[in-house]
Amino acid sequence: MKNFLSGFPSFDLLHKEMTGISFPEFREANGHIHTPYSFSSFNALDTAFKMAVEEKIAVLGINDFYVTDGYNAFHNGCLKNKIFPLFNIEFIGLLKEEQKKGIRINDPNNPGRIYFSGKGLDYPFQVGWMQKIQLRNVKKESQAQIKSMISKLNQLIEHEKPALKLSYETIKKEYAHELVRERHIAKALRELAVTISPESDEQLHFLENLYGGKKSKSGMQNPAALENEIRSNLLKSGGAAFVEEDENSFLELKKIVRIIIKAGGIPCYPVLLDDPSGKCTEFESDPEKLYNSLKQLGIECIELIPCRNDADILKNFVEFFHKKGFIITFGTEHNTPEMMPLTVTTRGSKPLNESLKKIAWEGVCVIAAHQYLRADGRQGYVLPDGTHSINQMRELINLGQLVIEYFLNKYENET
Repeated sequence: MKNFLSGFPSFDLLHKEMTGISFPEFREANGHIHTPYSFSSFNALDTAFKMAVEEKIAVLGINDFYVTDGYNAFHNGCLKNKIFPLFNIEFIGLLKEEQKKGIRINDPNNPGRIYFSGKGLDYPFQVGWMQKIQLRNVKKESQAQIKSMISKLNQLIEHEKPALKLSYETIKKEYAHELVRERHIAKALRELAVTISPESDEQLHFLENLYGGKKSKSGMQNPAALENEIRSNLLKSGGAAFVEEDENSFLELKKIVRIIIKAGGIPCYPVLLDDPSGKCTEFESDPEKLYNSLKQLGIECIELIPCRNDADILKNFVEFFHKKGFIITFGTEHNTPEMMPLTVTTRGSKPLNESLKKIAWEGVCVIAAHQYLRADGRQGYVLPDGTHSINQMRELINLGQLVIEYFLNKYENET
């Protein structure tokens, strides 16, 4: 596959062609969605593109766990729908010292566990042979855990309905692409329950028996809530089918960062920020300490999922890191069964103010500029040793906006 950016004009020609064309101060963008290639609210990518067009999303970023299998379909679908694509990836790592100390990072339930993203990776995706081996091993370990969960779940099912059984191969074929995840199992079990009887009471009774007699709070009429309930009651820590991940399921953060840099991307820390009670994890509770921790790790890019956060807390936090020169992007994840709009909002579906939209737009522009430079064979924002210079930020913002507006203008004129 060929990256559409490799056919873009040089900067001088780009600037010349766009002379006289006015740009909006910012556009709607969503830098973090999961797709069916990991787990997603979207049953198909076309649904995401349709929603993006309807909501006037100009830039969209794919952000699947461990895999880039969706890049080709995402690239082609974005071009077809005149949406500028960002090529991202997400990992789950482990900080062992923080785990020993009981320090939660950006997983509210598991000390030491860290979610971590790479932004603006090269397309087509390429890494070194060592990184390929590391990725392959992590995928293998994650699927071994999933297979063990399915096996434990089948033991529970056999007590209730001996003729019924879940299969890893079937779940992968019907619900997943490359990787089967907990949410795929929950969906498969919900649909298996439907085959028990035409009566919803009997279907629910089957699931409640698997829960050990615990009553369902969601019922069969709300599939998304029921899948979340199945996952919580059976597949998470304390559940009857839970299987703890082997340490080999997690990469060290340094290795994750190295994979991202080798793939041409920008290392990016996903911020959890406040929960509904206003509390943050130990790692994120003090913005100044978080800033120092990230700087020591060589990370100057963060992303947030604002629908999880209070508007005022989000504003203060983002403005703090913006003043520090960080790249900041927003997304919606769409990594649960529930379907929500692609337009980024804060908790309670409150719209972002223009200041936050502008900051997030600048972050998107930096990633777009980085992808453009990389496609032209240049280094982009991150140097081979992982260092970068925030002194280039304004130039990258301007370049990225030029690249995005050229893209939007070019595809508009072709219709």
